[in-house]
Amino acid sequence: MTNLTSLLVANRGEIAVRIFRTARDLGLATVAVHSDPDADALHVRAADAAVRLPGAAPADTYLRGDLVIKAALAAGADAVHPGYGFLSENADFARQVQDSGLTWIGPPPEAIEAMASKTRAKDLMRAAGVPLLDPVDPATATPSDLPLLLKAAAGGGGRGMRVVRDLDALKEALHAASAEAASAFGDGEVFAEPYVERGRHVEVQVLADAHGTVWALGTRDCSLQRRHQKVIEEAPAPGLPDTLRTSLHAAAVAAARAVSYRGAGTVEFLVTADGRPYFLEMNTRLQVEHPVTEAVFGLDLVALQLRIAEGEALPPQPPEPTGHAVEARLYAEDPAQDWRPQTGVLHTLDIPGPVRVDTGFTDGDTVGIHYDPMLAKVVAHAPTRAEAVRALAHALAGARIHGLTTNRALLVGSLRHPEFTAAQLDTGFYERHLDALTEATPDAGTAVLAAALADAAPAPGATLAARLGGWRNLRSQPQTRRYTTAGTEYEVQYHPVDHPGVRVLSAERHLVTLEVDGIRRMFHVKRNSNSTEVYVDSPLGAHTLTPVPRFPDPQDRTEPGSLLAPMPGTVVRVAEGLAPGNPVTAGQPLLWLEAMKMEHRILAPASGTLTALHAATGQQVEYGALLAVVQEEPQP
Repeated sequence: MTNLTSLLVANRGEIAVRIFRTARDLGLATVAVHSDPDADALHVRAADAAVRLPGAAPADTYLRGDLVIKAALAAGADAVHPGYGFLSENADFARQVQDSGLTWIGPPPEAIEAMASKTRAKDLMRAAGVPLLDPVDPATATPSDLPLLLKAAAGGGGRGMRVVRDLDALKEALHAASAEAASAFGDGEVFAEPYVERGRHVEVQVLADAHGTVWALGTRDCSLQRRHQKVIEEAPAPGLPDTLRTSLHAAAVAAARAVSYRGAGTVEFLVTADGRPYFLEMNTRLQVEHPVTEAVFGLDLVALQLRIAEGEALPPQPPEPTGHAVEARLYAEDPAQDWRPQTGVLHTLDIPGPVRVDTGFTDGDTVGIHYDPMLAKVVAHAPTRAEAVRALAHALAGARIHGLTTNRALLVGSLRHPEFTAAQLDTGFYERHLDALTEATPDAGTAVLAAALADAAPAPGATLAARLGGWRNLRSQPQTRRYTTAGTEYEVQYHPVDHPGVRVLSAERHLVTLEVDGIRRMFHVKRNSNSTEVYVDSPLGAHTLTPVPRFPDPQDRTEPGSLLAPMPGTVVRVAEGLAPGNPVTAGQPLLWLEAMKMEHRILAPASGTLTALHAATGQQVEYGALLAVVQEEPQP
């Protein structure tokens, strides 16, 4: 038995905060590590001690295992928890932790190594009798093999994945997937397998001790994904026949036993529309979506990880599950703009209960360019799936999130979509419904009116109604204010006494009550002293209003055909052979820009000639930087 006293978390953000919470409950001292941009991050403030990792990029900080171990030893920690991502599935790092005399809160390095390559893991699973999709050799692929899914052999998170539906596109897709995998994981190996249309992503949480006990803690469905990255997860996976559920549990336990697993891990499967399961991979770490399993089983998986690392034995059987849990990942991104990540100050993050909120941010924190744009995980647990889904949608709809564009409206729309509520789940959900789910809300005009009335109100505490008497003789002179929201400029003209279809019941600086078409609604209005934005939240939705766009489109200040960086980031790839003078076609990928752990293609805006190329692989670029210029072909 090992008696731990102090824990270093080799991670950042919400997972570090979440692990610290359990460590404190168990009486452990806590140690954080941080990059320079994270010097004042919530996970640093939540720890008993913190150690700086000089630099900003992950490769210089959170991926430097030697610096992390040095920090643990210097701070007096006796254990290291890797969280997820970064070094969590790095077998060499796990060995170095152990060789340094520290306790590794994770599976044996040999198990990590065995599952680190998806191709090698599949060989192991085939020997263990776990069902698999047959691989396809890209060199001999035929039209009958289409569609194909290209996947990086290492890593996860959707990096290095491409769907190929046309053999003519296979060579370029292989090159792109390999380049992305090499950039993300240092390993460019890519393999191909059949792409299952409308398949479900179902996984099994396993937990194993050093005494031979392996638990299969139910199933999770993680089918709603963008860019092969999960957005909404739930437990248990709905609608699975008992026979399928039993076979998935058995396969997951077999996978864990095949590599002498210890600790928490997840075995992932693809389930076809006709109910056939196929092994995808095993994540040898805690998953982002672990809270839904915790909610259903009434467990703290991090506490169990720590106890297993200390040598404790699990009971022979896990507790019985109760109810249903659903988790939504709240991202600082714009789904309507190709999921473009957002950076800046998060002025307000307020999500009402009764839900669990795991986050690495508080009001006033800055979301930077170097890391994943996830702001929080929001989890609802209820006796039934319908109740859990409804509670989560209601909490997100009522949240106040100011300062950054997020996917909140998309999450609410997804949770309330007829396919989702009916548990008709598959990985193509957003391919079919993204346009409808990202349509602009039709009630922006009412929000603009509420903001204008709040602007017209006197000092805090006094209402606009108290001033109406003095304005009655000026009804022919309407008040005018202008705002911009979601790229549209609104001009509102209103009389202080009334407005067509609207009765002003009260108007204060931060709260306006209107009766709109006979229905009374309250509009919460918030301004920030250091910015021009006005935030309006109501049951009708949330709106950010500005006199001018917060980030004026740099395209407005340049010549036609200029390709500008849509965000700060790193140029990770330039199209092969691309040079000034080359002909290009509209929509042709020219450059690949990486920001916040996501890769974005820069496309030719029109067919014509590339007249300038200012970007090179590895170059850091700022928002609005000129990358290239395409001179459009004259129209006949």
